[in-house]
Amino acid sequence: MPELPEVETIRRELSAKLLGRRFCDVEIHDEKPLRGISPRDFRRRLIGQRIGSISRSGKYLLFHLSSGETLIIHLRMTGVLLLNPADQERFIRIVFKFDDDTQLVFTDVRRFGAVYLVKNKSDVVGALGVEPLSEEFTPETLARLLAKRRAPIKAVLLDQTVIAGIGNMYADESLFSARIHPLTPAGKLNPDQIKALHRAIQRILLRAIGKGGASVSTYRRPGGEIGTAHFDFKVAHCGGKKCPRCRAEIQRVKVRNRSSYYCPRCQLVASVAT
Repeated sequence: MPELPEVETIRRELSAKLLGRRFCDVEIHDEKPLRGISPRDFRRRLIGQRIGSISRSGKYLLFHLSSGETLIIHLRMTGVLLLNPADQERFIRIVFKFDDDTQLVFTDVRRFGAVYLVKNKSDVVGALGVEPLSEEFTPETLARLLAKRRAPIKAVLLDQTVIAGIGNMYADESLFSARIHPLTPAGKLNPDQIKALHRAIQRILLRAIGKGGASVSTYRRPGGEIGTAHFDFKVAHCGGKKCPRCRAEIQRVKVRNRSSYYCPRCQLVASVAT
């Protein structure tokens, strides 16, 4: 699933190509991604609009239109946005055509992606938590968000209403960097652990953005290139490999039905959350 670094990479690369462009046609090959709007109304309201800016909220891409409405795309597990793909793509769901002959193709193997066209963006992204790369995300903010929570820290990091944009991969990497076991109750972290986790989250997300995101599954950048952040992963998707710190074998554990990778020697847990 594309997480914050992947979606931010897409945002930056699409912004360089699409700002000021006008939608001149929309081909809807599959209406399932459309949320709360018919294909006919989607085309009617979108065609003719210009893109003023493109922003990101958590894992959502927001295209701010000249009409005042917002086109919002959530890629979910396997959604991909490609600019003028050279090869014939499979699993095409929607094709956006622009006034300079540019085409933005939305493909999605598993059809979990979502596309919205709304007057009020808060209807879609209003419940998201703090952005982990914003000025508001401080160690003190993180401490407040974790206080008194009995859930495992890994589960809290994945809760998009608490912190927006962190997914499975970067939660595992952040917890490894901070030497925190994924099953540690969130409210049990001490001030030093919270500071270490805060530093790790921001450092790892920024480094991944610099690498164009991680292509561990279907993720591709808009030009079709892969991201290379996964080459830096220490534990995420590394089950059975050796820990780069201590050479212990990386283990996998389920946390609220999500696979989590960790080092059993570097990431100790005193008590386990339920």
